Formats: sequence, structure tokens, C-alpha cells
Amino acid sequence: MADLPSTPLLDTVSTPDDLRKLQPDQLRQLADELRTETISAVGTTGGHLGSGLGVVELTTAIHYVFDTPRDRLVWDVGHQCYPHKILTGRRDRIRTLRQGGGLSGFTKRSESEYDPFGAAHSSTSISAALGFAIANKIAGTPGKGIAVIGDGAMSAGMAYEAMNNAAQAGNRLVVILNDNDMSIAPPVGGLSAYLSRIVSSREFLGFRDLARKLAKRLPRPIASGMRKTDEFARGMTMGGTLFEELGFYYVGPIDGHNLEHLIPVLENVRDAEEGPILVHVVTKKGKGYAPAEAAADKYHGVQKFDVISGVQTKAPPGPPQYQNVFGAQLVAEAAKDPRICAITAAMPSGTGLDAFAKAYPDRFFDVGIAEQHGVTFAAGLAAQGMRPFCAIYSTFLQRAYDQVVHDVAIQNLPVRFAIDRAGLVGADGATHAGSFDVTYLATLPNFVVMAAADEAELVHMTHTAAQYDTGPIAVRYPRGNGTGVALPETPQLLEIGKGRVVREGKKIAILSLGTRLEEALKAAEVLEAKGLSTTVADLRFAKPLDVDLIRKLLTTHEVAVTIEENSVGGFGAHVLTMASDEGLIDGGLKLRTLRLPDVYQDQDKPEVQYAEAGLDATALVDTVLKALRHNSGGVAEARA
Repeated sequence: MADLPSTPLLDTVSTPDDLRKLQPDQLRQLADELRTETISAVGTTGGHLGSGLGVVELTTAIHYVFDTPRDRLVWDVGHQCYPHKILTGRRDRIRTLRQGGGLSGFTKRSESEYDPFGAAHSSTSISAALGFAIANKIAGTPGKGIAVIGDGAMSAGMAYEAMNNAAQAGNRLVVILNDNDMSIAPPVGGLSAYLSRIVSSREFLGFRDLARKLAKRLPRPIASGMRKTDEFARGMTMGGTLFEELGFYYVGPIDGHNLEHLIPVLENVRDAEEGPILVHVVTKKGKGYAPAEAAADKYHGVQKFDVISGVQTKAPPGPPQYQNVFGAQLVAEAAKDPRICAITAAMPSGTGLDAFAKAYPDRFFDVGIAEQHGVTFAAGLAAQGMRPFCAIYSTFLQRAYDQVVHDVAIQNLPVRFAIDRAGLVGADGATHAGSFDVTYLATLPNFVVMAAADEAELVHMTHTAAQYDTGPIAVRYPRGNGTGVALPETPQLLEIGKGRVVREGKKIAILSLGTRLEEALKAAEVLEAKGLSTTVADLRFAKPLDVDLIRKLLTTHEVAVTIEENSVGGFGAHVLTMASDEGLIDGGLKLRTLRLPDVYQDQDKPEVQYAEAGLDATALVDTVLKALRHNSGGVAEARA
């Protein structure tokens, strides 16, 4: 009689407390089941897959060895946190990832006590974990801060700033460097694992501490020589000299998929009195799923897919994506102007600059996850007569705001900013929304800020930015596909600060900035059907404003409404200020502003997000009708 199948181990684990009841020899089976569950969940929802598959064993080992959530575990960025969510009480909701009302695709404090720190931007984990460690030290309470940071995130200066200040945390801080590109260490094996186990052991650390105390009693040249010998010997066998110089005790590299190696090393690190400690773990992105391992990007971000074949669900063909329209036009501009160069921060394909990199590799620069450096680097290029385009997502440009102000705007340098993912972004939620760039750029003297209403406008604005040498200039555009308008064969050189009227009317004026223009035109149709003649204008520029056009619209229409995919303080606020300064509101004009609400909106489909934000045609019509009722006591009376 065949043996009945045993209950999957994963079914017995709801929290890490359950996980710690397992025997070490059961962890391999659990990790395999965890990997299968992760693949199945992401196949259903889409999301970030390869990074999570790469840390299945590491996630299992950390929760098995450390006392989470008392030990505070911080995942850098959070792309890799899906296995973590499954092990920390959220398996029953894992197939709601990145959906409206579902689990976030990143760590989120409001979701679970096992997410002590929210993340989605890179290179914040060591600083946060250090904060947890020091807070516990001051309070005299148990608990470590554990940061898991990828080798890509180590390209950002913030990680090193944190490490430079970590010594005070002592053994309460553990940094686990997840190296999935083999970018720091050579291939690992049995010898490396053995050495890591030895140097992380209490006996070795105790001996090392004794040697240090002895060295302090010796003459300085001898003591210095002993210290250098220790660093050199361990650096030659395992690497890590840089981390030692930053005050960390380095352990590694370790095979991040071998639980027999991981568990004893992490146990040694947990119990060590030496610290802070950096554990260097080498993993393989997409590990354990053949389609992911074979893909060039290791299935970093995927659509829904068939688990058996790995084939992703493709969206139906549609208009070109904004990022690719920008990238193609920039290539065309660069063909005519050898001064044009392109800079991105670890997002060549996401910004459409992969085409530029292929066409002009000597003028393309991927600076890594280093937006601050990228902006100032662009400023240096501009100061030397080049025409740099700095292509960065709106949400990531926030990380370089001081450089935008100090190194670009104050010096009035002609850096061109191509701001991708402007507005709401759907499944990535609040952490990736481009909600603030009009506000934080249009407040700066010398800046020109444009917003493309469609892909044809983006072509014109890219061409205009390429020719603009007076000072800094930015063009913002959303994620996803364009509207389907025909792309111009010859781009227009736009007059700076001048908008356009796309529909003439008499009673209502809608002043649109950016891709809400399509909704503005829909609203105009509805208002016309109600007998309300409506003008629709695409202002194109948030700064400088087209003062002449705005003045004309405000003085010849009964109700005016601004609409933008940006927070309070942006285009609408500048129109209000201009109208107030000129006394245009005193004559009874009803001026309303529609912008993103003063909240952080959770993930959902973009059209749902914009409806919730009150930035669709329905909201426009309602705003106009309410303004008319307030003005004259009723729409019918207003029409008369």
C-alpha cells in the first residue's frame, strides 16, 4: 500500500514562531514549498518574482535563527519580500498582491508587525536597522536590527553613510549583503563556507578580542602591524576589507541557497558579542524556476504568467509607451547634435534609454542607484557645454532634490530632466507615484516645467528641451501607453510658456496640464450636451505660465477649472496665485482646482485611482455644475 502524502510543511507554518519548531533537516523541504508557493502566487497576480526566488533560503534561515519580530528585519527596496510575507501570517492573502485592497508589493508597516519599516526605494535599510538597534540599546531592551540589502543597492551613497555611523550599535546591528550578481566576490564553495563558519564562531571572535586587548599593551608599531596582519589575512581569504574599514566585522561569502551553510553562520552572528557584523551572502536571482533563471532580467518584474511554461500574459497591442516615444525621439535628437547625452539611475529600459545606449554608448551613462550623483554629474556636463538629459522616475528624482536646487537651478545650468512615471502608477502604489514633481520643481526660480498631454506632445517637448540652453527644463509624462495619436514626422519647437486651445467654448473653461486632457475633452462633451459651451485648453507649461491665455480664459468664462496629475501646490496653485495677484477673482469668476488628494493612495488600476482622486471626466462635470449652482442658485438659471 502506497504511503499517504504527508501534510506540506508550509501548511503548518503561519508565523516564524511555527517555523522555529521545525528541525533543521526539515528546512530544505519548507524552502522548496515556499518557492513553489511564491511562483504560484506571482503567476496569479504578476509582480516582482526573480528577486524573491533568490532569497527563499535566506528568508527561511533569517526567520528560523533570529527572534523576529522582536529582532527588527528590514528588507531593502522590498522587491524580494513575497516569501517573507508568506512566512509572516499573510499567506492567505498572497494572491491579492498589488491589487486594489490587497497586499502591497513592498514591505508596509500597517500590514504586519513583521514589517517594521516600509520600503520601496533603494538603500534605506541599513540606516533604518541602525535606528532600531540604537533605540533598543538606549532603552536597554533586547532586539537586533537586521538589514538585508542587495549589491545593486550598495551603489547608493546612503548605504555607506549608514555604515560609517554603525559602530555605536555594536552587535545589535547585522547587515546581510545579498549579492546576486557575483559583483563583489568570486564563486563560493565548501572552503569559503568553512572559513565563514570559523571566523563567525564565538571561539574565534573571543580569541580576536583577546588579541586586540593584548595589542593595546604593545608598542604602537607592533600593535598596528598585528591589526593589519589580521585584516590582510582575512581579506585575502574572504574579501571584505572595505567593510572592515567602515567598522564592520565581515563574514563571507556564503552560498545563500545552502541552508547547511547559512544556519550555523547566522547562529554564530546572532550570538556574537563582536559587532556590527556584515554577512556576505551570494544568491542567484530567479533561483529554482527555469524560465526565470534563463531570462536576461531573471524575471525581475512580470505580468501574470503560466507557471508550467513561464509564458507571461501579454497585454493587447496598443499605442507606444511614453518611455519608448521619449527614447526614440532622444535618439533622433542625438543624431543631429553630438552634445546630447543621456543619464539614468539604474533604469535604462524603464526610461526608454536602452535604445539610446545602443545607438550612442559613449554618450550614455547609467550611474546606478545614485540619483544625487546623476543630477550633479549632469550639471557638470552642462557647465562644460554638453546637453545632458537626466531621465529619472518622478518618485526617484525626489531623492536628488537638493542637487536639483543647489547644483542645477541656482547655477541656472541647462540640464534637461525627463520625468517618467508622473502621476499615479497603479500596482506599485504610493511609494512609486509621481505626485509631487510639478510642485517641487515649479517653485524653483529659473526652471521650465512642461507636461505632455499625449505622445505627440512628448515628441515636441523632447525636441524643445534639446534646443533650450537658457536654464534647466523638465518634461513630465506618465507610465504606460499613449493615447494613440499620430506621432509627428517633424517635431515642433514649442514657444516657452505658451499653451494651446484645443476646443473653443464660451461659458466653461477647463485648463488642463498633462494627460488629463483626454478626460477634459470627455467632460466638455457632457457639458455641451447640458447646454454649457466649454473651452478646453492644454496649458503645456506649469512654469512659466501662459499668463495671456489664462487671463483671457478667466475673464471670458463664467467657471474655470484647472486639472493636473499632481499634488496641491502645483499648476492649479500657480494659476490661483496669478489670478489673485491680478485681481481676476474679484469679478465673480468661479475658479476651481482639481489635483491629487492630500493622501497617499494605495495600489489599484490607474483608472480606478484617478476616479478615486476626482480627476476624471465625471469629477470635472460635477465640479462645474456645483460651481454654477453656487454662483446662481441652479444650473437652469445659469444657462438662462
